[in-house]
Amino acid sequence: MQATVQLTGRVLWLSDRTEVMSRQLAGEVLTRAEAGALRDQISTDEIAPARACLAFDESLGDYVYVGLRCSEDSAGPAGCFPVTPKAVREGGFALSVAGLRRGKGSSSDASPFAEWCAGIRIVIAESFERSYAQNCQNLGLRMSTDLTLVERLQNGDEIPIDAFLEDCDSLGEAIVRSGGLFGYTQRRLSGEIVPPQPAHAPGAMTYGEKIIARALHVPRVRVGDAVFVPVNWRFSHEYVTPMAVSFLRHAFGDAVPALHDPVSLLCFEDHLTHLDAVSADGSRPPLLMDAARRLGAVQREFCARHDLRLHGRAAGGGSEGICHALMLERYALPGQAIVGTDSHTPHCGAVGAFAFGVGATEMANAWLTGDARLAVPGTCLVHLRARLPAGVGAKDLALHLLHLPYIRDGRALGQIIEFSGEAVAHLSTDERATLTNMVAEIGGLTGLIVPDNETVRYLRERRGIDFTLAPWMTSDPQASYAHVIEIDCTQVGAMVASPGDPGNGVALADLPAAVSIDIAYGGSCTGSKRDDLRACHDVLAWGLSQGHRVADGVRFYLQYGSEDVRAWCEAQGYADVFKAAGVTVLSPGCGACVNAGPGVSKASADVVISAQNRNFPGRSGPGQMWLGSPATVAASALAGYIVGFDQLRRDGFVSPIVITPDRRCDAASRAGSGG
Repeated sequence: MQATVQLTGRVLWLSDRTEVMSRQLAGEVLTRAEAGALRDQISTDEIAPARACLAFDESLGDYVYVGLRCSEDSAGPAGCFPVTPKAVREGGFALSVAGLRRGKGSSSDASPFAEWCAGIRIVIAESFERSYAQNCQNLGLRMSTDLTLVERLQNGDEIPIDAFLEDCDSLGEAIVRSGGLFGYTQRRLSGEIVPPQPAHAPGAMTYGEKIIARALHVPRVRVGDAVFVPVNWRFSHEYVTPMAVSFLRHAFGDAVPALHDPVSLLCFEDHLTHLDAVSADGSRPPLLMDAARRLGAVQREFCARHDLRLHGRAAGGGSEGICHALMLERYALPGQAIVGTDSHTPHCGAVGAFAFGVGATEMANAWLTGDARLAVPGTCLVHLRARLPAGVGAKDLALHLLHLPYIRDGRALGQIIEFSGEAVAHLSTDERATLTNMVAEIGGLTGLIVPDNETVRYLRERRGIDFTLAPWMTSDPQASYAHVIEIDCTQVGAMVASPGDPGNGVALADLPAAVSIDIAYGGSCTGSKRDDLRACHDVLAWGLSQGHRVADGVRFYLQYGSEDVRAWCEAQGYADVFKAAGVTVLSPGCGACVNAGPGVSKASADVVISAQNRNFPGRSGPGQMWLGSPATVAASALAGYIVGFDQLRRDGFVSPIVITPDRRCDAASRAGSGG
């Protein structure tokens, strides 16, 4: 391995200003001072948009940063999105620099892989999201949080490699020095190296730490221990599986080792099963559609070759279900460790499983080894005092948490988020899944709820399992927490998040005026469970009783999370109410949440209220997306403007003063990334 690192190309400052970006792309070399404010919280959707992620080869590099949204100024036609296809690759950039929380969002390594393919070899930021940082290490990108290195590199200095290892744990350093994760695994499989094992005396642990320790068969783990943790389940979906397959072929050629325990390996076709429905108008180029179909074909070929369980397309259209929704409904159990190629894998934490998202590199590696790389993180305890008020749900609580400074500023990055308290005890497992699911937006590694009587009820009634809770399944009273957030749930009301980021939380009661909407969407893994559809049904049934259907000019889509949810809703008679109210009901799949199904916006002027988890720029079309609870989405669909169900029942259907949304930035050519 090289002893030093030297810059072989230009520096690209990922500035918040369109004018600064445009100058750099035109060939100017800027200093740190000239670059001005750097973009914070750059999402993976902005680094590599969905249409790029349909490729799993070097063509990804053509689209790096084309989704990057900057402050609008007078710098030409690119407006708020100054990076055009191939601009970074053709600009000769080798280093890019950003602000805080670089790489938030998806656990997929398509984003750092796109950077690599565009010629970027060094990434520097004030802080990194855990999944993105780990994916960079696995792929061999040099990383640092020391911005002073940029000037030294620009001056031609040779920087010791150790400067790029300061933020690595011991295992990460070994992986980097091995040339990436597959280099490390080749040494491991040959017997040259053995992964580290903690050797601590017994002591107090949190519930999450206990799961890791038991998987490793050691008495105790501590924060900072770098390990490969054996997992009970490994699952992937068609958006990522092909890239993982290609990485294996690239690393091992025709000598790919046998897959470890194929019975515990699952694949799902759920992300792109509705893409045809939004492409009939010709808005998606034929080459893009061919690429999307190829993803599913590659995964099906892989599953057939290795005799793997594939949850594929449903007979009636769509898919059997969203991957982590089905994992909770059919597979996950308390105390298990689970990895999936989706950042919302923590969904399974609702039943006390330690579930976290990984990228294609780590999934391909886990196929061979049966374990996943993990640095034991600290745990943030979110203690929810008292019960939530009537009409306030887990989605409102999640949006409330996301706008708190500790989380908004990125201090929960990579942590285990453990939820406890009276409010949790009174939440159903479906509602708990909303909390653990949106730990992905918090930036945590996983979300956990200690299993209890509600967990036992869920497993018995939903899955026919008589599960006995083990005495160890709790956090020790003396366990150490990195941080404790205390929430008085009596003070939490209905929430929404304004367009651009799920952390833009606003109490519905604080909106100065109504926001008119064009589209309402109740779906995605976060908003398509039984309880979510029940909430929408109750709102719509009330509306019908008052003589109201979906408002004129509003398109309201409801999407089931799985065929199991569809069957249950139909048995309850919900489908009749949905039809009578004027709702378009969709078969299961990720759909609009990944800009690949009905419910996406088509123009920048479109305003959407959605029950999904993310509203990053361009993720679900070019429009402006607000986030809300399923009940808020349904109430807004009836009213034609954003409103809570309680407010609608109290005030009735009125003609409000309506906010004219800010529609200056045209993101029509942008799209979000999966997972």
